[in-house]
Order: sequence, then C-alpha cells, then structure tokens
Amino acid sequence: MSAIVAIVGRPNVGKSTLFNRMIQRREAIVDAVSGVTRDRHYGKSDWNGKEFSLIDTGGYVLGSNDVFEQEIDKQVELAIEEADALIFMVDVETGVTGMDEDVAKLLRRVNKPVFLAVNKVDNAKRAEDAVEFYGLGLGEYFPLSSINGSGTGELLDALVAVLPENEEEESDLPRFAVVGRPNAGKSSFINALIGKERYIVTDIAGTTRDSIDTKYNRFGFEFNLVDTAGIRRKAKVKEDLEFYSVMRSVRAIEHSDVCLILLDASRGFDGQVANIFWLAHRNNKGIVILVNKWDLIEDKETNTMKHFTEKIKEAIEPFTDVPILFISVLTKQRIYKAIETAVEVYKNRSKKIVTRKFNDIMLPIIESYPPPAYKGKFVKIKFCTQLPTPYPQFAFFCNLPQYVREPYKRYLENKIREKFDFTGVPITIFMRKK
Repeated sequence: MSAIVAIVGRPNVGKSTLFNRMIQRREAIVDAVSGVTRDRHYGKSDWNGKEFSLIDTGGYVLGSNDVFEQEIDKQVELAIEEADALIFMVDVETGVTGMDEDVAKLLRRVNKPVFLAVNKVDNAKRAEDAVEFYGLGLGEYFPLSSINGSGTGELLDALVAVLPENEEEESDLPRFAVVGRPNAGKSSFINALIGKERYIVTDIAGTTRDSIDTKYNRFGFEFNLVDTAGIRRKAKVKEDLEFYSVMRSVRAIEHSDVCLILLDASRGFDGQVANIFWLAHRNNKGIVILVNKWDLIEDKETNTMKHFTEKIKEAIEPFTDVPILFISVLTKQRIYKAIETAVEVYKNRSKKIVTRKFNDIMLPIIESYPPPAYKGKFVKIKFCTQLPTPYPQFAFFCNLPQYVREPYKRYLENKIREKFDFTGVPITIFMRKK
C-alpha cells in the first residue's frame, strides 16, 4: 500500500500546477485518473523508485471569497487526517498572507512531515524574498517553480525520504473493500453479511485509520472485509463530504485486493461512483459493481436491468469486463452471490498462465491479425509472457515496440479476456524490444 501525500494551501498559489507536473512527467508517474468528475485531483506518482498517491485539495474549495478561509480550514484538516505527509504551498509573489498563517497554525500542531514549498521562485530576487516564509514557523522551505519545474527535484528527494516503504501487508486471506458514496448502503451490506450472530473471528482496528479489517468466515468463504462504512458524519464536513469519502476510498482501495463498489440504484452510476471506480482501476484492483436498493425501483420492465447495465458499461468504457450485480441489502437478495463473485474475481486477479500455453494460444491469433504497419514499418511479435506481478500484466516482445498503437493493445487485451477468464480485473500490456 503506497503512502498518501496531500498538497494543501490557499487558492491560487500553484497547487494544481505542481500536481499536474508531478503526475504528468513520464519518468515520475505511474498513472492518473482523468476523464471523471473532478479529474486531476488524484494521481499515482513515484520518485526514486518509491510510489505514492498524490491528492490535490485545491479544486475542492467551494463558496465565495467570504467563506474561503473557513473552507480552507476544513480542507487542510481533512488532508492532515488522511495523509502520511503534506506539501504546504505558498506564493512568493504575494508573500505571507493571513490565510497562509492560519494554515501554518494548523500544520504546526500535527505530528506528520510538512514540506513548505515556496512557489514562483524563478529568479534571484524572488529567492531572497522567500526568506520571509521562515516566519511561518515550519522550518526549512523549498523554493521552486511549479511551472518550469525548477526546485521540484529537491522537494521530492526530501519527501520520499520520509515516506513509509511500499510494503504489502502479508496475509494469506484476500482483502475485500466495500466502497462507494455515502448512504449507498455499505453499513447495511456489511451488517447483513456478518449476520445477527456475528460470525467474526477477529476485529483488527486502526489498520487503515478508521477502516476496520473484519476476518469473515461463513458459508465456506474466508477473507478480510475492509469496512469503509464508518465515514464519520462530522458537522464540519458537509460540502466536503465527497472529498472526504474519496480520500477514505483511496486508503481502503489501496489496502484491498478486490473492491465491492456499492451504488444506490435511485442515484445511478454518477460522477462520484465513477471516480471511485477509476481509483480502483488505476490501482489494478479487482472490481465488482453492486447496484443496491434494486427492490425500490418502481415500474421495472423486462429490460430495465439490461438498460441499467448498458448505461454503467457505457460509463466505464473501455474496461467493461466487470461483474454487475443487482442486489437488495434490505431483503438480502443476492448479497451472498456478491461475495461468491468477489471470490471469483480475486482468483482471476491472482491467476497465472503458463508461458508455453500462453504462447500457443496468442501467437496464432497475432499471426492471423498482426499489428498494422505504421510509418511503413512492420511489427513482428515473436514471444509473450505473463509477468510475475500480483495482478495480470503481460509482456509482448517484438522488433519495433514503439510502433504498436493503443487500438492493437486493446485488441490483444480483448483476446486475452476471450481465451482466459480475467473478468473484473484490469489488465496491463507492455510491448518490449526483443
């Protein structure tokens, strides 16, 4: 599970610019969520071989100028609670402002690494002006320019030096996370699974902050259930509930093998659910989509379920090989089928294909439909294998890997899914020079 780093600060100091730079540089990025509601606010990045999740709090500031200070306090408090380290960004052009001092006051009380990044320092005069930020009482600062990237390397060197190692917690049991937006029925789903007699072996609290790992053993299934249902309804959250639940989801998703994404049938597959779905996808987790409260949908016809499924698949293209179940937690309809499906997805995620068998099946397919010529060059794929990673990744070795385009990679992925069952699991394909 990788660490979480949050960029905090008042509006218009360059937080998003730094965020974009950190997640878009090819040598430093693993992946980023894009094309979803409120995109560019969550990314996967790595530096010097250490991976971390990056959260930009900037775009979540709501309201007019009159309530900016109040909103910023809420954002910083949420980020402080969830992150392993914080980057506090200020602007050398405007100098120290009252809002900067308020944020600094919050940060001085925390027991986490805080890195003061002074932005827009792109000449010697501004480097001298940056000295005033010592007055914030946060110790050393990092002068940088998020637009041209100068100084960001020093900041990242210091940052990754204090982050915890990316170590997977050893456990023979699969971890299933129940995630989704508030009021979708996550608590009820978990309570229905546990049952009145509470078939629990152990409760391990504090493994992912307020999430709880429940060792579940019932009906022949044994796994750790990561419960994110306990998102606290703080009075101060309100408008920030979406941001808060997404940060919690980051923790839970990275702590899991399979994500059970629970959504309210009356709300549909909305932007926040899509955001959580892509978080799970970009983290290469197994995914099962559960449409809850299906019993409350009125005027259902023969094709209602089919149309609902088509809408969801349209929203998650091109990764549509995902199980979608229609359940009712209240009546316990299909909730155990949901667990059976999650177990199958877990098996798919950990499936290993023997290299010889993989070549015997895939090479004839490639020969019958080779990669299209690009710039007059013909690509010849000679060998393929599954990589020894915790989730399905495949390498195809060829003479000109740079000329294999995305549509052909999707074709190969579709053929792999057709010949081998990887339902519910993201697949990564690499082209390598032979």
